Amino acid sequence: MLDFSTEEILAVLETARSLKAKRGVTESCSKLPLKGKTLAMIFQKPSLRTRVSFETGMTLLGGHAIYLAPTDISLGKRESTEDIAMVLSRYVDLIMARVFGHDIVVELAKHSRVPVINGLSDHEHPCQIMADLLTVLERKGRLAGLKGCYIGDGNNVAHSLMLGAARVGMHFTVITPKGYEPKPEVTQAATEAGKATGSKIAVSTDLKAAAGADMVYTDVWASMGQESEAEARKKIFKNYRIDAGTMKIADKDCVILHCLPAHYGDEIDYATSRTPNSAIFDQAENRMHAQNALMVHLVGAA
Repeated sequence: MLDFSTEEILAVLETARSLKAKRGVTESCSKLPLKGKTLAMIFQKPSLRTRVSFETGMTLLGGHAIYLAPTDISLGKRESTEDIAMVLSRYVDLIMARVFGHDIVVELAKHSRVPVINGLSDHEHPCQIMADLLTVLERKGRLAGLKGCYIGDGNNVAHSLMLGAARVGMHFTVITPKGYEPKPEVTQAATEAGKATGSKIAVSTDLKAAAGADMVYTDVWASMGQESEAEARKKIFKNYRIDAGTMKIADKDCVILHCLPAHYGDEIDYATSRTPNSAIFDQAENRMHAQNALMVHLVGAA
């Protein structure tokens, strides 16, 4: 998220709103900003939203997406990440990678001639957070000065949320059990970034820190690759969830977000996910619009 300035994030969000408003409008077809462009999509991890949103987005904007499954490339095994980046960037205009290790995204970007988009890594999930900010902006009309809270594991989503919130001037608190906090260096980076926008970043173990929150967010307690820890984490995280009790602490008009897939009954209960406060499916749709805007800006078509 820190690869973007405050102004660049806001510009991407504004483009996303414009592209979303034009979807399905005949006149918008006269100018396809990604016409003739090709996106290579590298997947180490399976995904519903990432694949479909990027692939559909490219089609809507006149471009073409190529899905590269784990067996197609075998990053670092069949061929080095460096060579893959150098070869792909001779063919395509953009590369998106959804991987386990963040070092893979960094290596791809280092050796690629074209922009590389982090579709998810173990360190950050910036495309998701662009969609999250777009969703909050739609619901609240602003970002600066709002109070956001993330409840759950201090994972890649929490990292990008802290950094993104800091960039746009949103106060943000990660609420998590002791020992599961975000990486200290990410908290420090978000705190430093927030000084320029007036954003206050905090980490707490107390659910009461969600008092008066304008937005509450959660994610699965055990991320992909942590399946062996799932049962143990259920006991540790049982009180760190979004339910009716949590919503009594937050502001009455608080927006509920979840990046999905959801484990109903664990980090969020089904009934709460279906209340008017919930924007989780707007959020899922906005993955496509935010990513479309990001790609348009990266190829200089904005």
